[in-house]
Amino acid sequence: GFLHLGGLRTALYNYIFAKKHQGTFILRVEDTDQSRVVPGAAEGIEDMLDWAGIPPDESPGRGGPAGPYMQSLRLELYSQASAALLDSGAAYRCFCSPQRLELLRREALRSQQTPRYDNRCRHLTPTEVAQKLSQGLDCVIRFRLEKGVEPFQDLVYGWNKHEVAEVEGDPVILKGDGFPTYHLANVVDDHYMGITHVLRGTEWLASTSKHLLLYKAFGWEPPQFGHLPLLLNKDGGKLSKRQGDIFLERFARDGFLPEALLDIVTNCGSGFTEKQMGRTLEELISQFEVGRITTHSALLDLEALPEFNRLHLARHIENQGLRQKLVRELQGLVELVYGDQQVDPDVLKDEYVERVLLLRKGHISLLKNLVSSDYSYLWVRPSVSRQQLQTISAEVDEIGKLVLGLMTRQAAALTVEELNKDLRSLQKQTRETKYSSMMQLLRLALSGRQHGPSVAEMMVTLGAEEVCGRIHRALSS
Repeated sequence: GFLHLGGLRTALYNYIFAKKHQGTFILRVEDTDQSRVVPGAAEGIEDMLDWAGIPPDESPGRGGPAGPYMQSLRLELYSQASAALLDSGAAYRCFCSPQRLELLRREALRSQQTPRYDNRCRHLTPTEVAQKLSQGLDCVIRFRLEKGVEPFQDLVYGWNKHEVAEVEGDPVILKGDGFPTYHLANVVDDHYMGITHVLRGTEWLASTSKHLLLYKAFGWEPPQFGHLPLLLNKDGGKLSKRQGDIFLERFARDGFLPEALLDIVTNCGSGFTEKQMGRTLEELISQFEVGRITTHSALLDLEALPEFNRLHLARHIENQGLRQKLVRELQGLVELVYGDQQVDPDVLKDEYVERVLLLRKGHISLLKNLVSSDYSYLWVRPSVSRQQLQTISAEVDEIGKLVLGLMTRQAAALTVEELNKDLRSLQKQTRETKYSSMMQLLRLALSGRQHGPSVAEMMVTLGAEEVCGRIHRALSS
């Protein structure tokens, strides 16, 4: 399927580990369960890794010396590996029908036991196997699990071993359709691709002893394994895929920055010197130590994501190159949202849009906040009548003249700080209008709204010419 936050975190830790040790980050697509393959998902995963800023060095899209990187294109390799295990006696053919296996499963559940294969076909003689093959019976290939597994040192969980033969039946390694199961495919591929380290989800920890038995049967050196603790909701529940609210496409579509996602999924976990918001990928790489990963589940609070995004968006606005990209994105959003409301071409000019970004830096969590109704005044001139303004203060004309005079004098050097001082001075020149009422009047004249940024910030953003034009229109309507 498509890439979700759990998959992103696993990929990110592998990417960080590889870059920390000058290694190679490889994306291999496991598509051997053809019934679960989602069209376009493989390309989508790679696209999302690129979007997230953690592109693989080798992958189906990029190629590489150890390809192909789609397991469905490596079936001959798995067939040869299975044949080698059959020849050595480490594997055998199983002819049990799906119906028999289902009966075994039901019987185990009825007896309140864990379902497991009873290894019936393990005891078939070569003559019996040949006879069944000559009859054209369907079969799979199973691996013989042996007792007495050796302990292994996990990079996260330390010394481990699971006596799989005591709790499991012999696992299928090659299905009847010629496709391998994960157990065989990952062992064969890791060997032939020269994988030295594997960081994967903790759900595979109990299977690692089984995989090490496969490595032993082949006579191969296994990689080092590190198992990452679960990524859970802040209440300790599993992340839900049903609503599609944890898939990366959703976050990209909603306007979240990839840096914010990388920051939050590492901030809720472990492996770094300390918890801190706002880390860049470079900082994550420099601070990462695999030995610092704890076995505690990582609790992800997605409600905090807007705050993470606010920090990284501010950093983008501060960077001139990234700011120009934001200018183009915001221009596109303005045209999309307000295009049918006769937007003045001047509000799409780079200089104006850039000014808006710089003044709102640190105040917005998402770029699209700037095209919400609260900020409509930036892109569309409000329609405000003189009568509306007079309900706030009878000194509409006097206030208008004072502000117009100020704008004419200050046009060249408008700053929020200076304007705040000047506006307080102007209020003292009125007969009876309070400062709060004057601000309310000006906000309404400039934006058509009762709430929003400070009046001084509105003026600086709009510019002296636009401020004068809006006040003139309001007074004459």
